[in-house]
Parts: sequence; structure tokens; C-alpha cells
Amino acid sequence: MDFKNKVVLVTGASRGIGAAIATAFAKEGAVVAVNYLQNDAAAGATVDRCIAAGGDAWAVKADVTDAQAVQTMVDEVLLEAGKIDVVVNNAFRPYRFDPDTRRRFAELDWTAYRDQFDGAVQGACNVCLAVLPHMRERASGSIINISSDLVEQPVVPYHDYATAKAALTGFSRHLAADLGPSNIRVNCVAPGLVWPTHASAGTRESIREQIASQTPLRRIATPEDVTGPVLFLASDWSRFMTGQVLFVDGGLVMR
Repeated sequence: MDFKNKVVLVTGASRGIGAAIATAFAKEGAVVAVNYLQNDAAAGATVDRCIAAGGDAWAVKADVTDAQAVQTMVDEVLLEAGKIDVVVNNAFRPYRFDPDTRRRFAELDWTAYRDQFDGAVQGACNVCLAVLPHMRERASGSIINISSDLVEQPVVPYHDYATAKAALTGFSRHLAADLGPSNIRVNCVAPGLVWPTHASAGTRESIREQIASQTPLRRIATPEDVTGPVLFLASDWSRFMTGQVLFVDGGLVMR
């Protein structure tokens, strides 16, 4: 895919899936704005990988749950690059996929759910609101929100995280219906367990092996496995697709 002269904003891109997505876009020639929350060194490393891959990139620090910070970030990207063609909402609140230490439903209160909603849904909402005037003016844009296959298949019940991702999927579909007449597409990519990432570091090997054994392709996804579907949804190859969810979990969920 050719993303030369395309400008891509990836949130939560200092490490893990976000960093892999940013690097993949850069490899195809894109200019990438690498959003991050606080780890300057990790964001800088992602920028370096993007440049080494053949694209251009710079880091933009902003808390996506802060609407004013997001607006400032989007204004900075537009000032620097002149446009935004693609947004990937990958940022979320810190979470640990550890079946042994996860809190069961009876141990959770609404604060835990709200924290995950703020990261997944409020963050995506803030970014979409900030880029919408620009995309509407150009009558063009692709928004990809990173959901989770746990919405459809709770292999391990991570109640608060998966509930927030389910809300993000619903948000994405309604936004797709709303923005379609403006030629702005909104889709989701829903990975299964991805390893290694910071969030999956606590998922012990026996659990990974168990999930792999239930997966038709018999392995766990890597961050790089997620990048192809994201680039596809950002490209003209998917120009007549909106409101869709692509599951990237080796066939664990089939819809």
C-alpha cells in the first residue's frame, strides 16, 4: 500500500500495538504523528523506527482524555503537516491482562469501568471531535478504532476493559452512520491477545498456550499482525467499507 503524502495520527503510539502501527504506516511512506502520554524516550524510539522505516514522524504529547490537550495536539499536527488523512485511536488506560490477578465482577466498582471508558471511549471521542471539522472540510478521512475480540469472545472475563471496548465498537458504528455522507469512514480492528506488549506481560505462558490451542491458526498475535488490517482500513482498498469490525485473532472469533 502506498501512503506517500498521507498524514496519519496514531494515539498511544509510544509502544506495543500503537508503535507497530505507526512504524507500518511509515514503512509505506506516511508522515506519522506519534501521540503519547508521558514516556518521552519510548515515543522518541518510535519516531526513530518510523524514520528508519522510510517515512517521516514526530512525537506529539497529549492526554487523549483531556479535550483541550487533544485540540491543541490536532492543531499542532495540522500546522506541521497541513492535513490529517487517517486517525488510529489506539490509546487506552493502563491495563494488565493477568488472569491470576484480574478483579472479578464482585470485586469491581463503577470507578474501574469509568476509568476504562475514559481511556477507550472518551479518548476516541475527543480525538474524533477535534479532527472532524478538518475532515468534513476536505470531505475525506478514515478513522480506525482499536477494539478487542473480548467483546465477542470473553476467553478471560476482563469485565471493565471489555465493556469499554464494546462501547467503543458501538460508538464507532454510530459515528460511521453519521459521517458517511461526508465521505469519512469509521471502522474497528479487534485483536485478540497480543504478545508481547506491556499490557500482556503478565499473561503467563500456560494461558497463552491455552488460547493458542483454541485458535485455528494456533498462535498468539504479535503487534505486527495487527498492522495489516489497520493499513487496509486506512487505504483506498477499503474505500467502500465503514462501520465494520475486523477481528484479528487467528480465527478465534468468526463472524
